Amino acid sequence: MALVTDVFNANGWGVIEFHEDVVEKVAFKPQLLGSLNLFEPIYSRSRTIAIASKEGTLSLIPTSEMGAPPEELIPQGAKVRKFDAVRLAKGSTIYAIELAGVLALPFDEQTRDIAQEVSDRTAQITDDLELTWEYHRFGAILGKVFDADGTTVLYDWFSEWGIAEPAEINFNLNVDTTDVRKKCRDVKRTMQKAAKGVWTPSTRVGALVGDEFFDMLVNHPQIKETKLGTERAPLLEKIEGFSSIEIEGITFINYQGTDDGTTIAIGSQKARFFPIGARGAFKVGWAPASEFKPYLNKRGEEKVGLILEDKSGRDQWDRVELYSYPLFACTRPEMLLRAKQQ
Repeated sequence: MALVTDVFNANGWGVIEFHEDVVEKVAFKPQLLGSLNLFEPIYSRSRTIAIASKEGTLSLIPTSEMGAPPEELIPQGAKVRKFDAVRLAKGSTIYAIELAGVLALPFDEQTRDIAQEVSDRTAQITDDLELTWEYHRFGAILGKVFDADGTTVLYDWFSEWGIAEPAEINFNLNVDTTDVRKKCRDVKRTMQKAAKGVWTPSTRVGALVGDEFFDMLVNHPQIKETKLGTERAPLLEKIEGFSSIEIEGITFINYQGTDDGTTIAIGSQKARFFPIGARGAFKVGWAPASEFKPYLNKRGEEKVGLILEDKSGRDQWDRVELYSYPLFACTRPEMLLRAKQQ
């Protein structure tokens, strides 16, 4: 497939030279947790990222290569633990036979259509990558980040910091006389106490809730007077498509996960509380694609694209690949609370 190689100037290491023209033009698919900007980014020069703990406060610090400038002060006396960013990779092979009709077109149209094919494949992989990031964010706000199989634990942030997961709160939404507002205030108080200094005046509480929990909540006699769509409704931005309501400073969001109801999903009768705007409560470390020569000793990026070509001499295919090396961390798991409707 010399034509594709000529068009994109791919080489043996396959660094995408058309990164800005193709990869960056793929439309971003908004996702709730990503849009809330919960995770403060750290761009590391190493696959290993350290989290320092001192006096109950945790901070994410990327390790550096030898000779590189220091990224951030590690407090004296702090306990430092190191974690490796995970490797996410997916590719798609474009075979020459698939482009047989394209190659019959005039050269300018060949170039455009082949570029479109690469862009389409890249878009599909990017969709999967962004879904995986959301999956890891979701795990971080639950305190456990799972691999794609849903059972392999990548990071258990409760276990890592020796913190027992707080007991599930019973909201008793089936009882008309339940003081739901007090329960909300108690949740907020508990999170503030657990914050140990990371709570700021702008910190808010978010809650992802299942369908039954949300319906019982908004229909509870004590809550009925709070109407959706008023100035007392959601304070969060960019949650279009999600029903939400604010009660006692907590924004309850009827969370819509994946269509299968299992990959990313809140139990129908459950709620998960997490801080928004708590200083350093959530971090994401982006490690570099240092397994490839062009990215050695460079800062990490959210994703890296490659084009590979058939070097067998048959010239039958080219391949587009995307790589990402994230570490989605919760540094304050004791602030993560959970509840059931009854």
